[in-house]
Amino acid sequence: MNPNPDGLILLNKPPGLTSFDALRDIKRVLGTGKVGHTGTLDKFAGGLLLVLAGRALKLSQWFTHCDKQYEGTIYFGAETETLDPEGAVIANAPIPSRENVEQAIRQFLGKIEQAPPAYSAIHIDGERASALARRGEAPEMQKRPVTIFKLELLSWEPPYAKIFVHCSSGTYIRSLARDIALAAGSRAHLTTLLRTKVSGFKLEDANKGDWGPGTGDCPRSLIPFLHPMDNDVFKKLGIPCFDVAAPDVEKIIQGKPLAQILKDVPVSTGENPATALFSDGKFIAMIERQDNKWNYGYVYARD
Repeated sequence: MNPNPDGLILLNKPPGLTSFDALRDIKRVLGTGKVGHTGTLDKFAGGLLLVLAGRALKLSQWFTHCDKQYEGTIYFGAETETLDPEGAVIANAPIPSRENVEQAIRQFLGKIEQAPPAYSAIHIDGERASALARRGEAPEMQKRPVTIFKLELLSWEPPYAKIFVHCSSGTYIRSLARDIALAAGSRAHLTTLLRTKVSGFKLEDANKGDWGPGTGDCPRSLIPFLHPMDNDVFKKLGIPCFDVAAPDVEKIIQGKPLAQILKDVPVSTGENPATALFSDGKFIAMIERQDNKWNYGYVYARD
Protein backbone atom coordinates (compact mmCIF):
# COMPACT_ATOMS: atom_id res chain seq x y z
CA MET A 1 0.00 0.00 0.00
CA ASN A 2 1.15 3.53 -0.75
CA PRO A 3 2.37 4.92 2.62
CA ASN A 4 1.16 8.36 1.53
CA PRO A 5 -2.01 7.74 -0.49
CA ASP A 6 -3.21 10.65 -2.62
CA GLY A 7 -6.28 10.94 -4.77
CA LEU A 8 -10.05 10.78 -5.01
CA ILE A 9 -12.46 8.11 -3.78
CA LEU A 10 -16.00 7.94 -5.12
CA LEU A 11 -17.84 6.54 -2.14
CA ASN A 12 -21.40 5.22 -2.04
CA LYS A 13 -22.39 6.09 1.52
CA PRO A 14 -25.19 3.90 2.88
CA PRO A 15 -28.11 5.41 4.82
CA GLY A 16 -27.62 5.16 8.58
CA LEU A 17 -23.92 5.99 8.47
CA THR A 18 -22.78 9.57 9.01
CA SER A 19 -20.35 11.17 6.59
CA PHE A 20 -17.96 11.61 9.51
CA ASP A 21 -18.06 7.88 10.28
CA ALA A 22 -17.40 7.06 6.63
CA LEU A 23 -14.28 9.26 6.71
CA ARG A 24 -13.09 7.70 9.96
CA ASP A 25 -13.17 4.27 8.41
CA ILE A 26 -11.42 5.39 5.23
CA LYS A 27 -8.68 7.03 7.29
CA ARG A 28 -8.06 3.72 9.00
CA VAL A 29 -7.95 1.78 5.75
CA LEU A 30 -5.68 4.27 3.97
CA GLY A 31 -3.50 4.81 7.02
CA THR A 32 -3.70 8.60 6.92
CA GLY A 33 -5.59 11.34 8.71
CA LYS A 34 -5.49 13.51 5.60
CA VAL A 35 -8.97 12.60 4.35
CA GLY A 36 -12.00 14.80 3.80
CA HIS A 37 -15.27 14.87 1.89
CA THR A 38 -16.34 17.73 -0.37
CA GLY A 39 -20.03 17.86 0.54
CA THR A 40 -21.68 16.07 3.43
CA LEU A 41 -24.71 13.79 3.32
CA ASP A 42 -27.16 13.56 6.20
CA LYS A 43 -27.16 10.34 8.20
CA PHE A 44 -30.53 9.22 6.80
CA ALA A 45 -29.36 9.88 3.22
CA GLY A 46 -27.23 7.75 0.95
CA GLY A 47 -25.32 8.05 -2.26
CA LEU A 48 -22.25 9.67 -3.73
CA LEU A 49 -19.58 11.27 -1.56
CA LEU A 50 -16.45 12.69 -3.16
CA VAL A 51 -13.60 11.95 -0.74
CA LEU A 52 -10.12 13.44 -1.12
CA ALA A 53 -7.01 11.94 0.46
CA GLY A 54 -3.44 13.13 1.01
CA ARG A 55 -2.27 16.06 -1.09
CA ALA A 56 -5.55 15.99 -2.99
CA LEU A 57 -7.31 17.26 0.15
CA LYS A 58 -5.81 20.69 -0.57
CA LEU A 59 -7.88 20.75 -3.78
CA SER A 60 -11.16 20.75 -1.84
CA GLN A 61 -12.11 24.29 -2.82
CA TRP A 62 -12.36 23.25 -6.47
CA PHE A 63 -14.73 20.39 -5.59
CA THR A 64 -17.13 22.08 -3.17
CA HIS A 65 -19.11 24.24 -5.61
CA CYS A 66 -20.28 21.43 -7.89
CA ASP A 67 -23.87 20.96 -9.00
CA LYS A 68 -25.56 17.80 -7.71
CA GLN A 69 -28.36 15.41 -8.59
CA TYR A 70 -30.68 13.59 -6.19
CA GLU A 71 -33.66 11.31 -5.97
CA GLY A 72 -35.77 11.78 -2.87
CA THR A 73 -39.07 10.74 -1.34
CA ILE A 74 -41.37 13.34 0.22
CA TYR A 75 -43.95 12.31 2.83
CA PHE A 76 -46.90 14.70 2.74
CA GLY A 77 -49.15 15.39 5.70
CA ALA A 78 -46.52 15.80 8.45
CA GLU A 79 -43.53 18.11 8.89
CA THR A 80 -40.77 17.17 11.34
CA GLU A 81 -38.46 19.47 13.24
CA THR A 82 -35.46 18.16 11.27
CA LEU A 83 -37.35 17.90 7.95
CA ASP A 84 -36.27 14.25 7.77
CA PRO A 85 -37.50 10.95 9.31
CA GLU A 86 -35.35 11.33 12.43
CA GLY A 87 -37.17 14.34 13.90
CA ALA A 88 -40.38 14.73 15.87
CA VAL A 89 -43.54 15.82 14.02
CA ILE A 90 -44.24 19.52 14.56
CA ALA A 91 -47.09 20.14 12.10
CA ASN A 92 -49.79 18.21 10.26
CA ALA A 93 -51.85 19.13 7.21
CA PRO A 94 -54.08 17.49 4.59
CA ILE A 95 -52.41 15.52 1.80
CA PRO A 96 -52.50 17.56 -1.42
CA SER A 97 -53.64 16.37 -4.82
CA ARG A 98 -51.13 15.38 -7.48
CA GLU A 99 -52.17 18.43 -9.48
CA ASN A 100 -51.37 20.73 -6.55
CA VAL A 101 -47.97 19.05 -6.08
CA GLU A 102 -47.11 19.41 -9.77
CA GLN A 103 -48.15 23.07 -9.72
CA ALA A 104 -46.04 23.67 -6.62
CA ILE A 105 -42.99 21.99 -8.12
CA ARG A 106 -43.02 24.36 -11.08
CA GLN A 107 -42.59 27.31 -8.71
CA PHE A 108 -39.15 26.13 -7.66
CA LEU A 109 -37.40 25.87 -11.02
CA GLY A 110 -34.56 28.28 -11.74
CA LYS A 111 -32.97 30.70 -9.29
CA ILE A 112 -34.76 30.76 -5.95
CA GLU A 113 -34.21 31.99 -2.40
CA GLN A 114 -34.09 29.12 0.09
CA ALA A 115 -33.99 29.04 3.88
CA PRO A 116 -31.76 26.18 5.10
CA PRO A 117 -33.09 23.80 7.78
CA ALA A 118 -32.62 24.81 11.41
CA TYR A 119 -31.01 21.42 11.93
CA SER A 120 -27.98 21.99 9.70
CA ALA A 121 -24.25 22.65 9.96
CA ILE A 122 -24.61 26.31 9.02
CA HIS A 123 -22.91 28.58 11.55
CA ILE A 124 -24.78 31.42 13.26
CA ASP A 125 -22.64 33.70 15.41
CA GLY A 126 -19.92 31.06 15.50
CA GLU A 127 -22.18 28.14 16.46
CA ARG A 128 -23.89 25.51 14.38
CA ALA A 129 -27.59 26.09 13.83
CA SER A 130 -28.27 22.46 14.75
CA ALA A 131 -26.68 22.97 18.18
CA LEU A 132 -28.91 25.97 18.80
CA ALA A 133 -31.99 24.04 17.66
CA ARG A 134 -31.21 21.10 19.95
CA ARG A 135 -31.07 23.49 22.90
CA GLY A 136 -34.60 24.59 22.08
CA GLU A 137 -33.59 27.89 20.53
CA ALA A 138 -35.00 29.06 17.21
CA PRO A 139 -32.08 30.05 14.98
CA GLU A 140 -32.99 32.57 12.30
CA MET A 141 -32.13 30.90 9.00
CA GLN A 142 -31.47 33.58 6.41
CA LYS A 143 -32.56 32.78 2.89
CA ARG A 144 -29.84 32.42 0.30
CA PRO A 145 -29.81 32.05 -3.49
CA VAL A 146 -29.66 28.57 -5.02
CA THR A 147 -30.50 27.28 -8.47
CA ILE A 148 -32.79 24.36 -9.33
CA PHE A 149 -31.83 23.29 -12.85
CA LYS A 150 -34.35 20.46 -13.06
CA LEU A 151 -37.14 19.25 -10.76
CA GLU A 152 -39.43 16.38 -11.68
CA LEU A 153 -42.17 14.37 -10.01
CA LEU A 154 -41.12 10.77 -10.69
CA SER A 155 -44.04 9.05 -8.97
CA TRP A 156 -47.09 9.87 -6.82
CA GLU A 157 -48.38 7.32 -4.33
CA PRO A 158 -50.02 9.45 -1.63
CA PRO A 159 -48.80 10.39 0.85
CA TYR A 160 -45.47 9.73 -0.92
CA ALA A 161 -44.00 11.64 -3.85
CA LYS A 162 -40.70 10.65 -5.42
CA ILE A 163 -38.78 13.53 -6.99
CA PHE A 164 -35.65 14.10 -9.07
CA VAL A 165 -33.60 17.22 -8.41
CA HIS A 166 -30.63 18.72 -10.27
CA CYS A 167 -29.43 21.70 -8.27
CA SER A 168 -26.57 24.01 -7.46
CA SER A 169 -24.22 23.58 -4.54
CA GLY A 170 -25.72 24.74 -1.26
CA THR A 171 -29.24 23.49 -1.99
CA TYR A 172 -30.99 21.62 0.83
CA ILE A 173 -33.40 18.99 -0.48
CA ARG A 174 -35.01 18.84 2.98
CA SER A 175 -35.88 22.53 2.66
CA LEU A 176 -37.10 21.99 -0.88
CA ALA A 177 -39.48 19.25 0.32
CA ARG A 178 -40.79 21.57 3.06
CA ASP A 179 -41.33 24.44 0.64
CA ILE A 180 -43.01 22.33 -2.05
CA ALA A 181 -45.47 21.09 0.58
CA LEU A 182 -46.24 24.60 1.82
CA ALA A 183 -46.81 25.79 -1.74
CA ALA A 184 -49.20 22.87 -2.25
CA GLY A 185 -51.15 23.75 0.92
CA SER A 186 -49.68 20.94 3.00
CA ARG A 187 -46.75 20.06 5.25
CA ALA A 188 -44.08 17.43 4.59
CA HIS A 189 -40.67 16.01 5.32
CA LEU A 190 -38.11 14.02 3.37
CA THR A 191 -38.05 10.28 4.11
CA THR A 192 -35.31 9.11 1.72
CA LEU A 193 -32.56 10.85 -0.21
CA LEU A 194 -30.06 9.45 -2.69
CA ARG A 195 -27.32 11.56 -4.25
CA THR A 196 -26.78 10.17 -7.74
CA LYS A 197 -24.33 12.61 -9.29
CA VAL A 198 -21.83 15.33 -8.34
CA SER A 199 -20.71 17.39 -11.32
CA GLY A 200 -19.57 14.72 -13.83
CA PHE A 201 -19.09 11.98 -11.23
CA LYS A 202 -21.78 9.27 -11.14
CA LEU A 203 -23.00 7.06 -8.32
CA GLU A 204 -22.70 3.92 -10.45
CA ASP A 205 -18.93 4.48 -10.59
CA ALA A 206 -18.62 4.63 -6.80
CA ASN A 207 -17.40 1.96 -4.39
CA LYS A 208 -20.16 0.78 -2.11
CA GLY A 209 -18.06 -1.37 0.18
CA ASP A 210 -19.55 -4.14 2.28
CA TRP A 211 -20.13 -2.55 5.68
CA GLY A 212 -23.45 -2.37 7.46
CA PRO A 213 -24.85 0.93 8.76
CA GLY A 214 -22.86 2.16 11.72
CA THR A 215 -20.60 -0.89 11.97
CA GLY A 216 -17.42 0.95 11.12
CA ASP A 217 -16.17 -2.01 9.08
CA CYS A 218 -14.70 -0.28 6.05
CA PRO A 219 -13.33 -2.78 3.50
CA ARG A 220 -9.81 -2.73 2.16
CA SER A 221 -11.43 -2.86 -1.28
CA LEU A 222 -11.39 0.95 -1.12
CA ILE A 223 -7.73 0.99 -2.10
CA PRO A 224 -8.24 0.26 -5.82
CA PHE A 225 -10.85 3.02 -5.87
CA LEU A 226 -8.29 5.70 -5.01
CA HIS A 227 -8.25 7.61 -8.30
CA PRO A 228 -5.15 9.66 -9.15
CA MET A 229 -5.67 13.33 -9.93
CA ASP A 230 -5.66 12.91 -13.69
CA ASN A 231 -7.22 14.72 -16.66
CA ASP A 232 -10.44 12.76 -16.31
CA VAL A 233 -11.04 14.08 -12.77
CA PHE A 234 -10.72 17.71 -13.84
CA LYS A 235 -12.74 17.14 -16.99
CA LYS A 236 -15.63 15.92 -14.82
CA LEU A 237 -15.25 19.05 -12.70
CA GLY A 238 -15.49 21.19 -15.83
CA ILE A 239 -11.93 22.45 -15.35
CA PRO A 240 -9.73 22.73 -18.47
CA CYS A 241 -6.27 21.13 -18.53
CA PHE A 242 -3.08 22.37 -20.17
CA ASP A 243 0.30 20.69 -20.64
CA VAL A 244 3.51 22.48 -19.76
CA ALA A 245 7.00 21.58 -20.92
CA ALA A 246 9.17 19.52 -18.60
CA PRO A 247 11.72 22.35 -18.05
CA ASP A 248 8.90 24.58 -16.77
CA VAL A 249 7.81 22.14 -14.06
CA GLU A 250 10.70 23.06 -11.77
CA LYS A 251 9.96 26.76 -12.29
CA ILE A 252 6.37 26.17 -11.19
CA ILE A 253 7.53 24.21 -8.14
CA GLN A 254 9.80 27.12 -7.25
CA GLY A 255 6.92 29.57 -7.60
CA LYS A 256 8.35 31.55 -10.50
CA PRO A 257 6.02 34.16 -12.07
CA LEU A 258 3.43 32.39 -14.20
CA ALA A 259 3.41 35.13 -16.82
CA GLN A 260 6.91 34.04 -17.85
CA ILE A 261 6.01 30.34 -17.92
CA LEU A 262 2.54 30.26 -19.42
CA LYS A 263 2.94 32.50 -22.44
CA ASP A 264 1.15 29.98 -24.64
CA VAL A 265 -1.66 29.18 -22.19
CA PRO A 266 -4.64 31.42 -22.96
CA VAL A 267 -6.26 33.24 -20.07
CA SER A 268 -9.71 31.63 -20.26
CA THR A 269 -12.74 33.87 -20.18
CA GLY A 270 -15.07 30.97 -19.39
CA GLU A 271 -17.24 30.62 -16.31
CA ASN A 272 -14.67 28.50 -14.46
CA PRO A 273 -11.55 30.57 -13.64
CA ALA A 274 -9.45 27.52 -12.74
CA THR A 275 -7.11 25.51 -14.94
CA ALA A 276 -5.14 22.35 -14.13
CA LEU A 277 -1.56 22.11 -15.34
CA PHE A 278 -0.05 18.79 -16.38
CA SER A 279 3.31 17.62 -17.63
CA ASP A 280 3.91 14.21 -19.18
CA GLY A 281 0.53 13.06 -17.86
CA LYS A 282 1.25 14.10 -14.27
CA PHE A 283 -0.75 16.74 -12.43
CA ILE A 284 1.48 19.67 -11.50
CA ALA A 285 -0.59 22.56 -10.21
CA MET A 286 -3.91 24.37 -10.10
CA ILE A 287 -3.91 27.94 -11.30
CA GLU A 288 -6.66 30.55 -11.42
CA ARG A 289 -7.52 33.53 -13.56
CA GLN A 290 -7.69 36.87 -11.76
CA ASP A 291 -7.59 40.35 -13.29
CA ASN A 292 -6.80 38.82 -16.69
CA LYS A 293 -3.70 37.03 -15.48
CA TRP A 294 -2.78 33.66 -14.00
CA ASN A 295 -2.19 33.19 -10.29
CA TYR A 296 -1.09 30.15 -8.31
CA GLY A 297 -3.83 28.14 -6.62
CA TYR A 298 -2.05 25.04 -5.32
CA VAL A 299 1.20 23.44 -6.51
CA TYR A 300 0.49 19.73 -6.22
CA ALA A 301 3.96 18.70 -7.37
CA ARG A 302 5.64 20.71 -4.61
CA ASP A 303 4.41 18.57 -1.70
